[in-house]
Amino acid sequence: MPTNGSPRRPRLLLSAFLMNTTSHILGGQWRHPEAQQHRFNELALWTDLARQLEDAKFDAMFFADVVGLYGDHDGGWASHVRRGLQVPANDPLVLASALAGATRDIGIAVTSSVVQSDPFQLARQLSTLDHLTGGRVAWNIVTSVLENAHRNFGGNGLAAHDDRYDWADEYVEATYKLWEGSWEEGALLQDKIRGIHADPARVNKINHRGARYSIDGPHLVAPSPQRTPFLFQAGSSPRGRAFAAANAEATFLFAPNPEHVAKNVAAVRRLAVEAGRGEHDVAVFAGLSFVVGSTEAEVARKEAEYDEYLDLDAIVAHIGGGFGIDLGGLPLDTPLGDIHTEGGRGVLDAVRDSVPGGNPTIGDLARYRAKSQQIAGTPEQIADTLERWQDAGVDGINIINQILPGSYTDFIEGVLPELRRRGLAQTEYAPGTLREKVLGRGPLLEPTHPAARFRGAFSAHSAAATNRPAAEPVPSVYR
Repeated sequence: MPTNGSPRRPRLLLSAFLMNTTSHILGGQWRHPEAQQHRFNELALWTDLARQLEDAKFDAMFFADVVGLYGDHDGGWASHVRRGLQVPANDPLVLASALAGATRDIGIAVTSSVVQSDPFQLARQLSTLDHLTGGRVAWNIVTSVLENAHRNFGGNGLAAHDDRYDWADEYVEATYKLWEGSWEEGALLQDKIRGIHADPARVNKINHRGARYSIDGPHLVAPSPQRTPFLFQAGSSPRGRAFAAANAEATFLFAPNPEHVAKNVAAVRRLAVEAGRGEHDVAVFAGLSFVVGSTEAEVARKEAEYDEYLDLDAIVAHIGGGFGIDLGGLPLDTPLGDIHTEGGRGVLDAVRDSVPGGNPTIGDLARYRAKSQQIAGTPEQIADTLERWQDAGVDGINIINQILPGSYTDFIEGVLPELRRRGLAQTEYAPGTLREKVLGRGPLLEPTHPAARFRGAFSAHSAAATNRPAAEPVPSVYR
């Protein structure tokens, strides 16, 4: 991990947690008089924010996404529509194309579920974006916990939790084959003198045959600066952690306290080693929101103002909908008990860890999302707290917003100077791709990553291998 900070501590990686919708995580805040997220359909909102974050030297803009409605609340989905709970929501891959032209250094991370797109199509889209950004694209790999999302793409319902990760295992394998094995190094020649655009001996079909996908190839996009985009993964269940340890370069989690983070970090590092990777090959990002003030009185005033617009019922609908459990109409002090869900298991585990006795109520759910991941204080107090999170194993912060762009303006103008004073935030971008900027390594995946095994694996299926010997007559339809 690059430091360009103090000898004592590495810098914190910083990303902005965003979604091309009105109401993302902290429900109700779009009603705040200064909030601009209701303008989510306007390109200028996003390009202005991208330039602001890039000027502040944020590492990335991290775009969440869903491709379906959350589970029912109050007996149906009218509540989601009324509150704008991630509906409407626009496609982040399309927005990323526009942001590519508006920025030069900041990473652009987009969420795409295994449910919504064939691996061949997604690989082509992300490779194209990686070219257009000069190697600044990241893919947040998700399996979709929403039953409606699965039904929107032909499924009969929500696949079982572990089955979704089996699906993801094949999905990423197919994309790795396309990115790493289809075009070998030096294949693209573009030799105008000899009239050879690419070397047929170095462009291969992958002929993937699996339980879900049959893909011949070749990848239609020549290797981008990173080949495989930078890889995020957000699962925090035991199966999700194992998937992240094997595949991700950064994992993103919601955590109620540093102790919960430390437990997850230890598990991911142990699993990474078991998967044949390095102990620190997976960076850990924690999702946190901030209330920043120059004095404690100002902090209290701003926190009370945010609380005024916070919609706890929307937050309950959001979390319960991810579990696939209708929590509408129940008192906030109703215990959840020992529930089983095929939805977001890692979230439920985090909530249990945040409550003494481990049996949270519905109100605990709302408070967990709204307050457990919120740090309120002066810049010095916030920096002190972030050091404690860093000591627990956090490498980066995915900053949740209350309002756009104000939450990021407050952080940039208030907290960032103090982080820089302590050497905890970068002052300039490192050169190169997102992988080079974030990890301080080369532009390509490490040789220990599972995708690396597909480099050079398909030369038997090259275009040159299909050449007919010169002496063999060419068939003709006219004979």
